[in-house]
Amino acid sequence: MAVDMNMTILIVDDYKTMLRIIRNLLKQLGFNNVDEAADGAAALQKLRGKDYDLVISDWNMEPMTGYQLLKEIRSDDKMQEMPFIMITAESKTENVIAAKKAGVNNYIVKPFNAATLKTKMSSVIGDF
Repeated sequence: MAVDMNMTILIVDDYKTMLRIIRNLLKQLGFNNVDEAADGAAALQKLRGKDYDLVISDWNMEPMTGYQLLKEIRSDDKMQEMPFIMITAESKTENVIAAKKAGVNNYIVKPFNAATLKTKMSSVIGDF
């Protein structure tokens, strides 16, 4: 099944520069329908008000982390199947295990490029 290049993607990061970088990488890959949120709580609000096809979230944010956001999404009947990719600067094994247990679909360690993002996204949503 072909991936819909008009799919709606929510990127979540408390660092504006990182939001811009991810948005630009997604644009390079052909995705233009991108929303952003500055933390997990803001993301949750957006997710409850609109349908998204993919969430790409940073792990470390205040007041709600990407990990807490993931757990909220997985416990919500309407959103529990939503593809979720976690981004982190730390490749701690216990974080990866915790995220996997919480239901993350994939994991990206910073820094990364468009090729890495494409590979990780393809494994979650299919080839594009």
